[in-house]
This record gives sequence, structure tokens and C-alpha cells, in this order.
Amino acid sequence: MTIDPVTLEGQFIRLEPLSMAHHAGLVEAGLDEAIWRYMPQTMRTPDDMRAFIEAALETQATGAALPFATIDLASGSAIGSTRFFNIDRAHRRLEIGWTWLGLAWQGTAANTEAKYLMLRHAFETLECIRVEFKTDSLNERSRAALLRIGAIQEGTFRNHMIMPDGRLRHSVYYSLIASEWPEVKARLEQKLAAR
Repeated sequence: MTIDPVTLEGQFIRLEPLSMAHHAGLVEAGLDEAIWRYMPQTMRTPDDMRAFIEAALETQATGAALPFATIDLASGSAIGSTRFFNIDRAHRRLEIGWTWLGLAWQGTAANTEAKYLMLRHAFETLECIRVEFKTDSLNERSRAALLRIGAIQEGTFRNHMIMPDGRLRHSVYYSLIASEWPEVKARLEQKLAAR
């Protein structure tokens, strides 16, 4: 399973390899505290966003992640970020996460299409047998979205992370496996066509 930087383009968004060139756009889209409420770090300043990008690129350099900037095709603006990470080549599995969008793009087709593009690449190009997701147990919106696309809830890791405010986060794990992809693909394509 060779995972190289790649651009994935749909009708509404493009996922392109994250770089420091996206910094200004991500600062504009991503410094609202509400975006980071359930994430294990917060973004308050341009320096925070710079550190976020640098950390993502360092993880990519080790081969453990492939981070993307989410680009709105209509405006050409960077509106968020997502990534493949926890890449396990031997067992042909990876996780999709660190996903966030600016508030103006939440509830639009952007997240659905990003998941579609990434899942299609994972199952059809990388030939993954499993794709994982996790989210904060308190993040009802994210949990509902994962169930809507067909992900299966597998369990909860209790006291999994210490959040920036000191709260102990329980993380709920979900997955999709290769045999489920055709049905999930059809469902996502139907959702996107309805947009």
C-alpha cells in the first residue's frame, strides 16, 4: 500500500496536499473556537494554525499520515483540512480524521464529498480493507454524520484523551470495511447528486 500525496477533486471541493501555502486561508476559515470544541487542540492564533500545519507535515514525512487542505471549488479558498493517518500498510487499513471545516461550510456538501473522495481513494486505489474514524463521545453531530454515511460504531475508548480544558474525552470508534464500500459509495453518490 503506497500512499503518496494526491489531489482528489469532486463537484464542490478539492482535497489537495496540505502545505504552508494554505496557512492564510486556513487562518481565515478556522480560528473560531466552536470548530475546535471536540478536537484535542485549539486554534486561536495564526501561530497555532502554523503549528498545526507543521505538525501534520512532520507526520506526513514519517509516512504515518497524508494531510489535505479542503478547497472550495466555487471560491478557490481553503475552507478546512482532513487527513489519512494511523496508516497501517501491512494490514491495509488507515484512519480518516483531523477533519474540520470553517463554520460557513458546515452543513454543506463539503464534508460529505470529502469523505466520499477519501473513501473512494482508500478502497479503490489504495485497496484498504478497513477505514477507521473516531470522534468525541459528546460530538453528536459528528457521530450522526458517521452513521449516516454507513460507518459502523464499534465501541468507546474511555478516558482516551485529555482535552485542552482538562476534560477527559471518551472517543467513539467507527469503521467501514471493503465489503461495505459499494453500498456506502452508492449512498454517498446519491446524497451528492441531490445537492
